[in-house]
Amino acid sequence: MYQEAEDWTEHIRVLRILTEMFLPHISLADLEQTFFSKVLPKTLQLFDSLMYELSTEAKGLTSQDTELCSTVRNLLQTVVQLLETLTGCVRYICTLQECVPMESIRTLPSSVLHVIKNTFTHCKDSESVYCGHLHLISDLLQAMFKETYSLQKQLMELLDTISMDSASAEDNITDMVSVIHTVLEICSVISNMDHALHANTWKFIIKQSLKHHSLLQCHLKHSDILSGLCKDTLLSFQSCLQLAEQMRMSEIQQGADLRLFQKTVKLCRFFANSLVHYTKEFLSFFSDSCSQLHQLFLQIYSKFPPSLYAPEILEAHRDEISRVFLVALDPLINQLLPFSPFMEQVLNEKLGLPPEQQLPQCLILITIMDKLSSQPEEVQTLWNTGKSFQQCSGELSLPVCLPEVIGTGQPAVPITLYHYVCVHLCSFIASTLPSNFPQLEYALLDAVLGSSMITSLLAMDAWCFLARYGTAELCAHHVVVIAHLVKSWPSDCYQVSALGVLLRRMLFLMAPDHQAKFAHKFLPEEEENLAVWQHISLKALSPDLRKRVARQLCGAGLAQCRRWLNSRRALGELRPVNTALSVLLSACNFAGDCLEAELQASILGVLGQFWTSLQAKQVLDEPWLQQMLCLLLHLLEFFIQALDAQLTTQVFALQCALLQLDPPDHVRLAMVDFLSSMGKVFIPQEAQRQVVPQLSSLFASLLADQTWLIHQHALEAFTHFAEETSHEDVVPQCLKSEETKNKVVSFLAKTRQVEETTEARAECVKQERIVCSAERTNTARDLEPTGEPLAKRACHPPSEEQYKAAVGTMEGAVEALKLLLRKGSPPAWLSVKLDTLHTAIAILRDSVR
Repeated sequence: MYQEAEDWTEHIRVLRILTEMFLPHISLADLEQTFFSKVLPKTLQLFDSLMYELSTEAKGLTSQDTELCSTVRNLLQTVVQLLETLTGCVRYICTLQECVPMESIRTLPSSVLHVIKNTFTHCKDSESVYCGHLHLISDLLQAMFKETYSLQKQLMELLDTISMDSASAEDNITDMVSVIHTVLEICSVISNMDHALHANTWKFIIKQSLKHHSLLQCHLKHSDILSGLCKDTLLSFQSCLQLAEQMRMSEIQQGADLRLFQKTVKLCRFFANSLVHYTKEFLSFFSDSCSQLHQLFLQIYSKFPPSLYAPEILEAHRDEISRVFLVALDPLINQLLPFSPFMEQVLNEKLGLPPEQQLPQCLILITIMDKLSSQPEEVQTLWNTGKSFQQCSGELSLPVCLPEVIGTGQPAVPITLYHYVCVHLCSFIASTLPSNFPQLEYALLDAVLGSSMITSLLAMDAWCFLARYGTAELCAHHVVVIAHLVKSWPSDCYQVSALGVLLRRMLFLMAPDHQAKFAHKFLPEEEENLAVWQHISLKALSPDLRKRVARQLCGAGLAQCRRWLNSRRALGELRPVNTALSVLLSACNFAGDCLEAELQASILGVLGQFWTSLQAKQVLDEPWLQQMLCLLLHLLEFFIQALDAQLTTQVFALQCALLQLDPPDHVRLAMVDFLSSMGKVFIPQEAQRQVVPQLSSLFASLLADQTWLIHQHALEAFTHFAEETSHEDVVPQCLKSEETKNKVVSFLAKTRQVEETTEARAECVKQERIVCSAERTNTARDLEPTGEPLAKRACHPPSEEQYKAAVGTMEGAVEALKLLLRKGSPPAWLSVKLDTLHTAIAILRDSVR
C-alpha cells in the first residue's frame, strides 16, 4: 500500500497509518526485518524528493505569485507532517522496553539522522534559499525547526536505551560509530542556531562515546570529534567576547544582551568541561591532534590581558569569561603534561607563530613550568622548559603587567612580564630534581649564549638565583667554568660579552675565601688571564684582595701596553692591547682609591703615548682602533683633572676630525661621556683658544644628532657639564640653533615632546612586531642551506685604503718617537735601528717607482 502511493499527501497518510496502526502489533525482534527495512528507504526517498522540490520552488518565491507561495507552504506543511510521523514512530519504540537491541532498529537511526541533518541544513540556509522572502513562510519554517528539534531529542532518548556489550556484533558497533559521526556532522550545522540544541547534541556524542568506550574507542574518528569540540569551544568563546564588547560600547549592562551573554558563558563552560572529559578518556588517540589543543590554548590566551590583542571589555565580564576558560581548562593541561606528542608540539622550535600568539606561547610554558614540580620524575624529565620569550618584544617594551602574589598572605600586585617570567622560572629552578640538574645547567648556558639579549638576561637572572639558592661550592664551581669559557673564546664573540656580564654578577655572590681561590687560580699578573679580569668588577672583592688584584692588573696591563707602544704598533696586535686597556679601566673605576699616585701617573703617561698613533680616517676604518679610542676616552675621564694642555689639545683635535667623518654610534657615545666629565676641568690658558671652540662644536653636533639614544645622552651630558663647568661662556656657544636650545630647555623642564596614548603606543608596538617578524623570516630564509658548496673567496689585490692604513701606522710611529725624544735622551741602539728602517724605506720607495 505504502509503495504504491502516488502523491506526497497520500504517502504521508499511509506512513501515518503504518506507524500508528500496524507498528504497535509488530514484535521488537521483527521490527527491523518486517517494518523499518521496508518502510524507511521509501520514506527517505519521499523526504529527499520533498526537499529537492522545496529548494527548487523556493528560488522563485515572491509575494505577488500567490500560487507558488501556496505550493511552497504546502510542501513545508508536508515536511512538518513527515517529521511528526517519524517522531511518533521513535517515541513508540522508546516505550517498548528499557534496553533496545541495535539489531532490532538498525535502519531507524541512520534514516532519522539523515532527515534531521538535511532539515536543519535547510533551516540554516533559509535566508539564501528563500531569497529574502522568509516572512511568507516563517511560521512553517519555525514549525519545521521545532519538529526536527523534537525528533532529534526523541531519537537521542531512544539511542540512550541501546544495549551493547562485549559480545555485540561487529555490525552493531559499526552502526553506533556511524550514528556518532553523523551527529557530529549535525553539530557543525547547528552550531549557530540554538545554544540548548547545540549543547544537547554534543552531550549525546560525549555520553555515547564514554558509555561504549571499550567497544568504540578504536573505531571513532577522535581527531574529528576533538576538532569539532575545539572549534565550537572557540566559537562560543568569541561570541562571549563580542557580546561583552557590545555591552561595553553600548554601556548597557542589563536586559537581553546580558541574558544572552550569560547563556553564552554557560555554553562556554559546557564546552570546556566536555573537552576536559573527552580528553581524559581518549588522550592516547590524540597523537596527531595535539596541534589543535595547542592552538586552542594560544587563541584563548591571546584574548586575555596582558596580550596586546585582547579586546576592550569590562573587568566583570572578563573575569566571568576567565573563570570559565582559564580555570576550567587548567585540568586539561594537567592531563596533557605526561603526553609526549603534546610536549613535542608545544616545544617545537618551528611553530612559526603569528605575533598575537607569541606571548600566549610564553604564558603556556610558564603554566607548564609551574605544574612540573608536582609531577612524577618521568614527566619532569620529559619536558625541557629552557625556552625563550624573545619574541614577546612588544609586551616587554611597553611593558605589560600580570598579577602575582609577592608575599604570603598578601594580595596579588601587577608586575612586569619580565619580572613575572623570572619569578616563575626561579620557582621552577628551586623545585628541579637533582637528576635533572645537568639539563638545567645546559639550558641556562644555552640561553645565555643565545642570540636573544632579553633571553640571555633572563637566564643570567635565573643563574644568579641559582647561585644564591644553592651552595657556595656550586657558585664557585660555576664561576670557574664561566671564567674558563671567557678565557678560551675570542673576545670579539658576542657570547663573550654575555658570559662576561654573568661572570661579573656571579663574583659578587661568591664567598670571600672562594674569591681568594679564584684570584689564585686566575692570577691577575699573568697577561693570559687579563681576558677574564676585564669583565670583573673589583668592587665584588674584599678590600685587601681588591687592592692587591688592582695593582697586579695595572702592572700586567701597563706591560702589555708598553710592549705594543715600543713595537711596530701593528693593527693586527691590538686585541691584547684593548684587553689591557679594559683591565686598566676596570682597575681605575672600581679600585681607583687603591692605586698609588706613582701608579696613576704611570697609567696616564702610557695613555698619552697612544694618542700619537690615532688618526681620524684610520680610526673610522678599523674596528679595533674604534674600541681603543672608546677605552682611552673612558680612561681619561678618570684622569680628567690631570690632563696637560698638549694631551687635551690632541684629544679634542682627534674627536673633532672624527666626528666630521660620521663615526659609529658607540664611538659617539664614548665622546658624549667624555664631554660630560669636562665640567670638572679648568682648561689651561694655553689650550683654551683651540679647545673651547672644539668643545662647543662637539656639543652642538651631538645635541643635534638624529639618533635618539645619542641625542638623549648628549642632553644629559650637556646638563651635567653646564652645572659643573667654570667656563660659563662656553655653555651658550654649544646651543647654536634655536631648535637645539628649545630641546635643552624642554629637557631641563622635563617636558615631553609628544604625548602618546596607551592605545597608540600599543598599536605602534604591533606594527613594529610585524616588521620584525618579517625580517626574522627573511633572515632565516637567507640562512637556509642551498645544498651548494660555498665558493672560494677570491684573492683581491690590496686596496688603496689598506695602503693608507699602513702608511698611517708608520706616521703614527714617527710622531710617537718625536714625542719620546722631546721628553728625554734616547737609548744607544736607537740610532742603529733608525738606519735600518731608513734602508728599508728606501727599498720600498724604489719598488714603488
